[in-house]
Amino acid sequence: MGRIAVAVILLAAAVGGAFLWYTAERAYYEPVAFTPGAEIRLVPLAGDQPEAILVADVTGTDAASSPIKFRACFTTPLSLAMLTETYRNYPDAEPLIAPSDFDCFDAKAIGRALESGEALAFLSEPNIHPGVDRVVAVFPDGRAYAWHQLNAQFKD
Repeated sequence: MGRIAVAVILLAAAVGGAFLWYTAERAYYEPVAFTPGAEIRLVPLAGDQPEAILVADVTGTDAASSPIKFRACFTTPLSLAMLTETYRNYPDAEPLIAPSDFDCFDAKAIGRALESGEALAFLSEPNIHPGVDRVVAVFPDGRAYAWHQLNAQFKD
């Protein structure tokens, strides 16, 4: 009788674990369709309205189940010097882990690059959802990444 109970418990744990993994990694996520010419925008230093920047090879994923599930990978020909002189930086950028099948986005590597100063973060869309900003990180070679993160409204 004890073996049957253990087998039922193990089976329930395995099914529950598989369900949790599926909902966190696969369910709800869909590719993002970007509008040509307005794929990625940044907020200029002299203004509050985000402006489209030059980008290529944009891929993204998002889920309607949460405003912070958005991730995107792309490239830009714009230099870090030009971006820094033109657009608002984002000092508290913290990239969030992406689903494992969206392998172009490595949040840990992006975070390390932001901490070391190798990459720079910019404000893309303030309050894209209430309490959530879109952030863009750009590397010197033109690789760039975007994600949503909670802003000061929900952080403390």
